Formats: sequence, C-alpha cells, structure tokens
Amino acid sequence: MSTSNWKNKSLESLEKKVWPQLSELDKQDWLIVECNALRKKPLKEFTIENLRQMIEQDIGLDFLIPLAIEELEKNILAGGECYSGDLLCNVLNSDKDYWNRNKGSWKKICELFHENLSLLKTFDTTWQIRKDMFNRYKEFLKIN
Repeated sequence: MSTSNWKNKSLESLEKKVWPQLSELDKQDWLIVECNALRKKPLKEFTIENLRQMIEQDIGLDFLIPLAIEELEKNILAGGECYSGDLLCNVLNSDKDYWNRNKGSWKKICELFHENLSLLKTFDTTWQIRKDMFNRYKEFLKIN
C-alpha cells in the first residue's frame, strides 16, 4: 500500500461506503457507537486501542492491518486498553479470508512473531494471556 495520503482519510472515505444512521437501539451499544465513529476518523489519528477494537470486529482490515503491522514492527507487544500484546492477539484472530487474500501480510506477521519469540515467551503477563497468544498463533499458521 502506498504511503501517499491514504492515512489522512477515514475508512468511510477509503471504502467509499457510509454506514446507515444508527437506530435508537444501536445507540445503546457503546461498541456499535464507537465503531461507527471510528469509521469517520482519519486513520492517522487512530490509537493502538482504536486499531485493536476495529480489528477485533473485522472492520476495515484492508487498511487497518497494514497500520497494525507498522505498530507491531515498532513494538510486538503494542497494547490497547486490555493488556500488552492485545493488538497482536486481535490481528492473529482476525478474518481468515483477509489473510488468504493478503499472503504477504500474513508472512510478515509470522516473521514478526518468530523474530520476537523470546520476548513473547518471557514478557510479564498472565499464563492465560501467553497461552492464548500462542494458541492464536498456532491457528494463524494454519491459514496459509
């Protein structure tokens, strides 16, 4: 993906798709409200937490996975509001169809995981989080 001005645009603009106005019922669900608002936000303003949330919902992966990879290259344990490494966990758990269409990105995530294996095995976290991360990676490897 070219580094022209795409990061200055929102997902709505890049995908050329505006979601319908939220119903009163939708407005009661903070996640729906948040995801709807994030679709209007310029990508360059996304935080790690914004990336984590949207990737967890499989929204805008064609644009958000490349941003997530940039963040993971800087810090494999980049974390949103949940825990260190939550961005990586959500990337590993994202839509398999995306990874089937984007084998280069899939390979890059595998390389980053392997390059940071020692850190991922020893960083300060709970055993459940570490086990989940490695289980997600094991499933991720099966995609391609």
